[in-house]
Parts: sequence; C-alpha cells; structure tokens
Amino acid sequence: MAPVANGRVVVPIEDTATLRATVAHVAAAAADGDVSAIHFVYLASWRDDDPRIDDRRTTAQDLLADAADWARYDLEDADVSENGIEIETALIAEDVYLFGPRQYAERLHTYADEHGIGTVVLDPEYTPVGNTTLLQPMEFELASTPLSVREAPVDRPSRRERLVSEITGPRFATVFGGSLAFYLVLGDPTYPFDLVTGVATALVVAISLSQVSLDHDPTLRESPLRLVRGLIYVPSLLLEILKSNVVVARVILSPSLPIDPTMTRMRVLVGSGLPVTTLANSITLTPGTLTVRARDADLYVHTLIPWAREGLFDGGLERWTRFVFYGREAARLPTPRERDDCAVLQGPDADEPMPFAATDGGPELDTHHESDEDRAPDTAAEAAPTAPGHHEDGDRR
Repeated sequence: MAPVANGRVVVPIEDTATLRATVAHVAAAAADGDVSAIHFVYLASWRDDDPRIDDRRTTAQDLLADAADWARYDLEDADVSENGIEIETALIAEDVYLFGPRQYAERLHTYADEHGIGTVVLDPEYTPVGNTTLLQPMEFELASTPLSVREAPVDRPSRRERLVSEITGPRFATVFGGSLAFYLVLGDPTYPFDLVTGVATALVVAISLSQVSLDHDPTLRESPLRLVRGLIYVPSLLLEILKSNVVVARVILSPSLPIDPTMTRMRVLVGSGLPVTTLANSITLTPGTLTVRARDADLYVHTLIPWAREGLFDGGLERWTRFVFYGREAARLPTPRERDDCAVLQGPDADEPMPFAATDGGPELDTHHESDEDRAPDTAAEAAPTAPGHHEDGDRR
C-alpha cells in the first residue's frame, strides 16, 4: 500500500470471505511503515433501543475483536512491535437506522474526522446490510468526502464459490421453506405434480432471493416467535382492510365525493430490510393509502381521504410491525404524530415542499411561486413560457 495521509486508516468490517485477507493487507502496510494506526469499525444496521438485538451486537463485537487479534498476529509474525502500531475497534451508528450508502458513508466520515483519519480501506466483499453489495455506491458517496478511499487488493471468491455460499445456510432454508409452504397452500400438497413443481419453484426463489429477502440470518429463537406474532397480526391487518374498504366505498358512493388526495411523508422506526417492506406493503394493502416510495427511514404515502391520513399518522401499522419483528415491548412507542415524524406535502396545509429531487439527493423543489405583480420578467427569454414538462433534472444517479 502506498503511504497514506497521516498514516491512519479506518477499515469498516463485516463477516465476509475476504475479511481476513483485508486485515492481512492492512497489517502488511503497517509492517512496511505506511500505516501507524488501524481502526476497525462495525457499522450497525440496527438501533440500540430495539429489543433483543444483543446477539447481533455480540456478534459484531466478536468480529471486531477477531479483526484486531488477526492484525496483532500478523504484525507479530512480521517482527513488528505492536506498541508502535495503534489498533482500535469501535461499534458505531447504533443510534440511528442506516438505510443507504450515503448514510453509511456519512457515519464513516464522521468517525474518521473525529479520530483524525484520512484514509478508508474497503474490503472488496463489504456488504454491511447483509444482502446486495454496497461497495460501489458507498465508494461513490465517500468520493465526495475528504477521505482517501482504497479497496484492498485481495483475491475475491469466484462466482461459483459465491453462489455456493449464498444458497446455503439459514436464509436459504427460510426462504425455501416459506416459498414451498405458500405454494402448497395455494395448490394440493397431496398431488405429486404440485409437490414437485412446488419444490422446483421454491428452489428458484431461494437461490435467487435468499440474500435479498433477509438482511441477516434468522435464528431458532427469534424466527418462530416472529412467525407466531405474524399470524396474530394477519387478522388485525384484515380488519383494518375491511374497515378501510367500508369507509372508502362510502366516500366513493357519496354524491359530493368528499375526497382529499394528498401526498404525505412519515418517518418510521421499524428498521430496514424486511420490517420496512412489511410496513410499506401493509399500508398499500389498506384501501385509501398507497406507499409511493420508501427512502431511508421515510415512507412517502398517497392518501385518498383525511380519515386514512389521520390513521396513518396515528401509527397503528407501525406499532404492529414493531410487534411482529421485535416483540410486545417494542410496540410501546409514540406515534409518528407525537414524534413529529410526519408531514403533509400537498395543499394549503402543507408542512413541507414536495421533495421530488430531494428524495434522490438533489435540491428540494420550491413550491412557492411569486405572483406576476411580485416579480416581472427581466428579459424576453425569461418571459417566454416554458415547454410543458420541462424541468432541470436534479437527480443524482
């Protein structure tokens, strides 16, 4: 490794096939005198106030300890005094849910800035959320910070090795079992053709989606409890769907058609991955509300009538989702309205402008328009009408 800025590096870690080699690479750079301080950090994908995340925290702390031990062993093997190299570990970002690469990059930059670190070394297989790779988009986000970003030049597993690792383990078994059970419920488990096609279909689904559907490995302690709580939740969701059907049908059949279509934003505290997907789909299944977009911890929901909007801000579905994934004590939290985590984005009572480009990282769209008396055009070009649908694209891809 070439000499790094001030000799201090930070290495975000996750349990990957190339983690050991990445640690060895950084230790070798320290042995060559290019690195004077190594900070191993684990970016948490959970909040510290979520119940029963002790196992995940312990796993992260054990992995940090392993990385530090590997580095010390490699330095000792290279006849380098450990006292001359600073090795630190930290579990960070437990105070907030991290959803996208930008938030991971921001937290990593904040940690580096606090500790005077100028370089980040990335494991080429780094996947902090446990499913799809985050490395390239994270490198893109880190490029906008003062940090120097380097990818460890280590051998990566072949496509075949990666496929074998992805289709084995608890995630594969869970997705396969769930897909097969769902298929057989819709078909006839006593009919051999349905059984064979069910197994084939479940295999395809598990191979394709086991690493995407779940953000961490299910456990024998938590998974059965979540399944039972999910079965309890289903009747409640069906009741909400029935109530909403009645209310929306009544509004539609009313001669005055008292609808008030509005776009709303709600920041939810359910976690990333499957929990936020469950909540977003539950909202969409309920007539009168449609989840338009999920970005980070924010859900953008279109509501048809005020009754649906008020029910959304009361947080009933959010509480149920937390109950399913975290237990009864986790459901006891303030509503989005009480937390001031909701906003109306349209109409005279709008709390915020419509975040068209802002949701993708661009500038917010200013919904305030000055009248003709407030502002006269300065030039003929400025006075010319804009072509319909023309706008500057503030999206960043």
